[in-house]
Amino acid sequence: MATKMTYESAFAELKEISEEIENESVSVDVLAAKVKRASELIEFCKTRLRSAEKEINQIIKGMDSKQPSDNEG
Repeated sequence: MATKMTYESAFAELKEISEEIENESVSVDVLAAKVKRASELIEFCKTRLRSAEKEINQIIKGMDSKQPSDNEG
């Protein structure tokens, strides 16, 4: 059973790949695969951030519409 990837797990894996590349501990034979995986992880994180931003904006709009206006009461 596959576990669902979270933003945190994707970010941690991306950080690990970045450190491997920076430390030159990735062989040339696997470098392209690591870069491809990093690209996938970046896209996943961007999608999650956009989704969270959209959800937060909807919550804020809902809160704003529930507040009484200054003209009432």
